[in-house]
Amino acid sequence: MRDFKKYEIWELSHKLTLDIYDVTQTFPKEEIYGLTSQIRRSSSSIPTNISEGCGRDSDAEFNRFLTIALGSANETEYLLILSKDLNYITIEKSISLLKEVNSIKRKTYQLKQKLI
Repeated sequence: MRDFKKYEIWELSHKLTLDIYDVTQTFPKEEIYGLTSQIRRSSSSIPTNISEGCGRDSDAEFNRFLTIALGSANETEYLLILSKDLNYITIEKSISLLKEVNSIKRKTYQLKQKLI
């Protein structure tokens, strides 16, 4: 069994989730059950799936959970773009968060390639 806390992608995605929770505190109250909830769920799904995959028995199963984490990263990326376009976050903050997401995506893909 793998220790998910030892993976850099887990650390980065956990930090991203904390950053998302922080930035969404300023979203309009009418978004609490909409965009705020959705972007929080999608970002937290990244480290959650990495963690769950680490508890699986085979590289193939771990790889499948990394694929799910990548899907959540793509969803988070879009929701950040939407948040910027709705002026809920600044361009500067969106650039910073999108860099985090793309770093996670790149490193997750690289790990997936090693597991094949």
